[in-house]
Amino acid sequence: MININVNKARDIKKETLRRDRKDKLEALDAEYMKALEQGDDTSAIVAKKQQLRDAPNNLDSLTTVEQLKAASLPDVGV
Repeated sequence: MININVNKARDIKKETLRRDRKDKLEALDAEYMKALEQGDDTSAIVAKKQQLRDAPNNLDSLTTVEQLKAASLPDVGV
């Protein structure tokens, strides 16, 4: 029987999410800069960026490998 270390699996998944969110954060940074230049409201963009930043820490409450496999970044539209 294979035993999986859930803590190690959680760390690996966190790193995967961090890597995957990089392009999304860069796209949101571009949107943010455009909004600033145009004088538009940036609060929605800031909230989306925060959701992406919080995603890895949201894994701390997951206790099974199945939950970790199902975990993904939130859909922020980019």
